[in-house]
Amino acid sequence: MAAAPERRRYDSLVRTAQADETRRQIAQAARRLFVAQGWGRTTVRDVAREAGVSVPTVYSAYGNKLGLAIALMDAADLAADPDRLVAELAAAADPPGQLAVSVAFHRRLFERAGDVILLLREGGRTEPELAAAYREGPRRGEKALLALFSSWPAGTFSDGVDPRTAVDMYGAICGIDAYAELTAGRGWSPERVERWWTELLTRELLG
Repeated sequence: MAAAPERRRYDSLVRTAQADETRRQIAQAARRLFVAQGWGRTTVRDVAREAGVSVPTVYSAYGNKLGLAIALMDAADLAADPDRLVAELAAAADPPGQLAVSVAFHRRLFERAGDVILLLREGGRTEPELAAAYREGPRRGEKALLALFSSWPAGTFSDGVDPRTAVDMYGAICGIDAYAELTAGRGWSPERVERWWTELLTRELLG
């Protein structure tokens, strides 16, 4: 008689794995279509067809097109490996090392999920809720940077630079548009972008 609960548990695990795989397929299909044809021209029906599932399945998995886009945004953050960022910041010996770690994180973010970031920004031009969700990512990033910069000892920054100014300068230099221009527009490798950003920010921010 003990086998029945075990069988139910096995069946539940299988169903959960199948649901996770379906969600992954839908998200990948949405990413392909959003990037290829834009947010506005992509419908839930298009995503369902691309993923090989029914329209109700897409709605069940993500609620609606906005929910799907927000899920892609969360996945973009995870693609940059935030756990690695936290570990490397803790291990860095000094502000220059922590600055380099932060730049490396943004390089990973833009390299692995830059297409998603740009398409979500495009969609935000017509979807106020999506625009608000899109702005939340940079807002969280700036808050984390400000906390990091504020933890550095007095005398770390160059003359005239304080933590808030440092965040502004960092955002102006290390952004998705600059990354896209240097890589797609001018043929730089991601490694070269990261190296230049690190050298430039170190020179401009640190005393």
